[in-house]
Amino acid sequence: MKGKSSRRPAQVAETIRQVVADTLTREIRDPRVGFVTVTGVQVSGDLSHARVRVTVMGEPEDRERALEGLQSAAGFLRSRLTRALDVRV
Repeated sequence: MKGKSSRRPAQVAETIRQVVADTLTREIRDPRVGFVTVTGVQVSGDLSHARVRVTVMGEPEDRERALEGLQSAAGFLRSRLTRALDVRV
């Protein structure tokens, strides 16, 4: 059983990566979030926390604006993830 449960965080991380990337490209209309690429997701062992890593193309001021746009969209992204994931903590 240990092997099966240790794969779960990786599976959840991949689902989160896919949902966030898809949502950013199809549903986020904020012009600040232009050239953002989701590079990875780290999920805690108990699946209660996730850290999404992104790369932003452009000048430093473009990166800063993109991060502000992502911060603004965080609640919307969380709601999309809640619908996509069936995880009980």
